[in-house]
This record gives sequence, C-alpha cells and structure tokens, in this order.
Amino acid sequence: MHAATSACLTLGSAGWVSNLIVYMIGEFNVKRIDAAQGTVLLTLTSAIDSLRPQPCETGSIACPTPSKFQLTILYAGLALSSLGIGGMRFTLTTMGANQYTTAKEQSIYFNWYFFSMYASAITASTAIVYVEDNVSWAWGFGLCAAANALGLAIFLFGSRFYRHVKPEGSPFTGLVQVFVASIRKRKAQISLKSDDYCRGGHDNGIQEVVAATPTTSFREAGKVELKQQKKKAQLQQYQLIFPLYWGRVGSTMLRLRMRFLNRAALIAQGDISSSDGSIAKPWNLCTLQQVEDLKTLIRIFPLWSSSIFLGTPIGIQTSLLVLQALTMDRRLGPHFTIPAGSMLVSVSFFVCIALILSDRLIRPTWQYLAGRPPTPLQLIGVGHVLNIASMAVSAVVESKRRRAAVPMSVFWLVPQLAIVGVGEAFHFPGQVALYYQEFPASLKNMATAAIGLLIGIAFYLSTAVIGCVRTATGWLPDDIDDGKVDYVFWMLVVVGVVNFGYYTECAVLYKYRNLERVVAQPH
Repeated sequence: MHAATSACLTLGSAGWVSNLIVYMIGEFNVKRIDAAQGTVLLTLTSAIDSLRPQPCETGSIACPTPSKFQLTILYAGLALSSLGIGGMRFTLTTMGANQYTTAKEQSIYFNWYFFSMYASAITASTAIVYVEDNVSWAWGFGLCAAANALGLAIFLFGSRFYRHVKPEGSPFTGLVQVFVASIRKRKAQISLKSDDYCRGGHDNGIQEVVAATPTTSFREAGKVELKQQKKKAQLQQYQLIFPLYWGRVGSTMLRLRMRFLNRAALIAQGDISSSDGSIAKPWNLCTLQQVEDLKTLIRIFPLWSSSIFLGTPIGIQTSLLVLQALTMDRRLGPHFTIPAGSMLVSVSFFVCIALILSDRLIRPTWQYLAGRPPTPLQLIGVGHVLNIASMAVSAVVESKRRRAAVPMSVFWLVPQLAIVGVGEAFHFPGQVALYYQEFPASLKNMATAAIGLLIGIAFYLSTAVIGCVRTATGWLPDDIDDGKVDYVFWMLVVVGVVNFGYYTECAVLYKYRNLERVVAQPH
C-alpha cells in the first residue's frame, strides 16, 4: 500500500521536476543557467496566460521578462509542491517500515519502495514529459495533479489497516534537556556507581527512576584498557544494565567519548520527587536513554554530513545535463525527437536494474565471498566511488561534445547516467538502512526523513556552487558551447575524492549501535 502510494506521488512530482528547466526557459524566458538553478520548485501557472510573460517574437533576441507578480505566483506554486514532496517521500518510507517487525521484511520493503519510486520516475520522465512537450504544459501538469490525487486516495484507503506508532511527545525536547542538564552539572564528578544514575521508564504516565550506568560510547581520543579483573567484572555488570558500544565484540577497551553528557543523568539532591520517585526537575536530570539518544545522533552526524556532497554533484550534473541535451542530436528515427528532460530517465532505469541485480546477485555473491552480507557503510562507500566515476565520465563526454564539429548523439550522455544510477542503487538504500537501524527508538520516525533533509541541502548547495563558479570563472556562460562545463565536472571529481576520504575516515571510526542486526542482515 505504501509502495503504491509512493509510486503515484513520485509520478506526480517527477513529471514536473524532469522538465522544469525546459518550462522555465520556454515559458518564462529565463536564461539557461539561471533555469538550471531553479529546479527545486514547481509551477502551477501553465494554464493561465496572464501568469506567464508574453512569448518571444520569432527571430527576436530580447524576450519579455516575467513581472514580479508572475514570479511570485510561480515561486509560491513551486514552494507548495516542494513542501509536499519533502513531507511525503521519506516520512512515508519510515511509516511503511514500521508496519514490519523483522529486519528481513524491512529490507524487502526498502528495496520495493525504491524500485516503485524509480519506476514511477521512468514513467514521468517519458510519458508525462512527452505530453508537456508535444500536447501542452497544462495537460502535463494536470496529469501530475491527478497522479497525486490517486496516491492520496490509496493512502487514505489503507489507513485503517496501518500499524500506528503511539506518539510519546517530542524527542527533541529530551535532547535539549540533556544539553541543559549536562551544562548545569558541568562541575559534578563523574561516578562509576550505578546507583548514581537513573534510567527512566514510562508506566501509566509516570516516569520512574531506575538505577543504571551510562555508556561511554564512541571512540575517544584516550582509550582506557581495563586490565584488572575487578574492573572487568564491573564493566560486564554495566553492560548488562545498559548496552555499551564496543570497538570489537569481546574487547576490553572502553571508549570514553562524550563523557560530559553523562552528567545529565547524574542524580543530585532535589532531582527526584519524594512522593512518587519520578523525575522532579526534567531540565536538571535526564534518563540514560535520553543521553544515549543524543550520543547516537552525535556519533552519526559525521557520516550524515559526508553524504551532503554525495548529492551535490548529482544536482549539478542533473541541471547541466538538460542544457547539454538541448545542444545535442536528440533524434530517434526520422519522426521522433527525445525530449531533453527525458534523458534523466536513464538514471531511474539503471537504478531499477541495479536494485534487482543487487538483491538477487550482488548481495548473495558478496555474502558467499565475504561470509556476511554488505553492511550499510559498505554500500554507501560503493555509491561514493561510482559517483566520482560518473563525474569523470561526464567531464570526458563534455570535452568531446564541445569540440565536436557536428552535434553529437544524445546517447553519449547515457554512460554517465548509468553509473550515477547504479551508485544511487547502492548509497540510497544503504543510507536508509543505516539511519533506520542506528537511530534510537524515540527518533526512528525521523530516521529516513534525515535523507530528505540531506538531499534538500545538497541540491541547494548545488545551486550555490553553480553561482560561485559563474561568478569566479567563465566556465558557465549562458551558451554552454562557449564555456568549459568539463572543467566543472573535473572540479567535482577532485572534491568528490576529498569527500570520499572524509567519509572513509568517518566510516572507520564509526561503530554500529546494533552490531548484531547488521551481521544478521538478510539479503
């Protein structure tokens, strides 16, 4: 049900995203490079002539520019559609995963979710874009709206069958409380006694205090080796009370990072209510679960940040590829011309193929050779490498296109799109699996939404990068035939290699929170 909903909503959104650059150039007389920077939004102005500037006169160079009112309507429509996509796509992923209880079922769901999403993108980038280019923009955007309505109907129809997670209040309040409490108790002495810390549990709405000991999760600059038998026994006791994050299974090395946060769970006088034993001052005393939730987010943040520039080159490549396609030979036979926006369908096509091969061939082979299935970090790493390779191929093809005496076939763009598509089939499911399995239970519903935030930042950053390149260099003039787009791609290769080094270091330092689940991950 969730996969079908995603398919319809993706069909509605991809139908306008794929061809938005062409629409802004043709209908709003926006310069080509400026249009490439506006692909994060949508327009609802196609059916009303007064909401668009007058078309360019035949043979005229100067075209009427849109008025402030027309641009306001344009950006308002774009903002609403973008808000809808951001609120649906990855939160729907988490809601669907919540319907399953085992890692195997969730893994199958993630694969089919991404498959349905990209399969719908294929339909949108071909059929709907063809309608927009050859029938009318109004009909094309109307089909997008109808697909969205159908997806909403499917979602509402299945709502009575869904497993709903009971809301427990905002988890962000608890995270802020940990910071505040640890600062207020910054002068308190860290204790190794379990009775000095609390772990809360909810029973009939009352938060009770239970003695426990905080972990010292994450690799620290200093490592303390517990050689004495007494300390080893104590450490084992703590591990039974509350999970510890180990560098290796069975290791006696205790990681000491972020110990200052443990002070938030340190019981002080007046923190506990004398009447019912609950926490009297939640901004002075937090539970160990709250402390560990915050530690988890801090631990995973470097990995999350390394993926921002994984999406930025894709955003730049997507924008520039449409401009490249407009200058190339797009004929397919004597009577058909491939719409420039439909070239992006190659990415979705190869993602679907790679997802099938990954599920049926690559993962089983990997497990046969390595003795275990690939971990999420390994899948993301493969995506990094393929992303860099795609930028390198883009640079080579663009260099050849710019020097060609006659327009090259648009199919020269397919190899780079194939590589980036296969890369997405690795790093997107890898990121979903990583965040969903590693985020604490209280933040599970926002785990996959973190990917949506990442993609949004990456694509806004791609706009900023294009703007900086235009300002600092002459590589991106309005006519890309007079520029050096291949230099832009080589720049992305260099930065991608540096970012991959950063990711590798983060991945080496990271220790899985749910190690057993990673090892036993189905394939």
